[in-house]
Amino acid sequence: MDPYGDQYKKIKSPLDKPATKSNDDTQEANANKNKIDEDHENDSASNTATKENIDEGKKEEENPAIMEHITELRKQLIKSIAVFLFFFIVVFSTINLWFPYITRGYKLVVLGPIEIISFYTSISAALAFGLSVPFLCHFLWKFVKPGLKENEGRFFSLYAPIIFLLFLGGLAFGYYIVNPLSYNFLVKIGQINFDLMISAREYARFLLITTMPIGLMFELPVAALFLSSIGLLSSDSMKKIRKYSYIVLAVVSALITPPDFISQLIVLIPMIGLYEASIFIVVRTEKRIVMRDATT
Repeated sequence: MDPYGDQYKKIKSPLDKPATKSNDDTQEANANKNKIDEDHENDSASNTATKENIDEGKKEEENPAIMEHITELRKQLIKSIAVFLFFFIVVFSTINLWFPYITRGYKLVVLGPIEIISFYTSISAALAFGLSVPFLCHFLWKFVKPGLKENEGRFFSLYAPIIFLLFLGGLAFGYYIVNPLSYNFLVKIGQINFDLMISAREYARFLLITTMPIGLMFELPVAALFLSSIGLLSSDSMKKIRKYSYIVLAVVSALITPPDFISQLIVLIPMIGLYEASIFIVVRTEKRIVMRDATT
């Protein structure tokens, strides 16, 4: 028989007790680690969801702004097209009233029935565009106004009438001076060796290239003043590049006029005058700005 009896049989070895405690600590550590990992995953998921919500919010804020601009652009384009079509219909329906002023009594020929429509359409479209320019500028101004700086917006609001008047002045200069002088000069040269028959389509093309580009070229002072107001151009820089500017103006006048020296010279002289006027206007503007800064 065991002298110690059965009461000590259930007592474990001293080596077993630390081992059991160590296993318990390991399990508890693993459980805590798993809990930390789960919390970290939950936090990551929460942060990701929050970031996605923020990005979606930003997209929702940006999309309405983009859609608003697109809607405004479409609105202004529709209004511009409607105004142009209105003037086109009016001009085309009254073609017999203004037709003698366009042709100046010249004897024109047509080479087919399609050319008649082509002539009427091109001339009517040009006149309708000229009449629509004030409205088109107004619609364009309403679209770009929110994105302009204060000085840019003030510039366009003050000089919009001048832009239109300069355009009309260029058209009038081309119609009353450049076009008849160029036409008569070229016809007289051609009559020396040829029997001339001028088609309506070619006359319409000749009329457009001697009026529309000149109207745009007459906007040179306003363009120079605008570039000066935003700091991209100065009177000193315009004076330094004067010679090169004259060369550029000569090339442009040669491109927008018929290929004869008289027409090019007729256009080049006023372009040089407009360039010098632009320098004068920019100088006056710079002096006024300096005086205003000095007083303040």
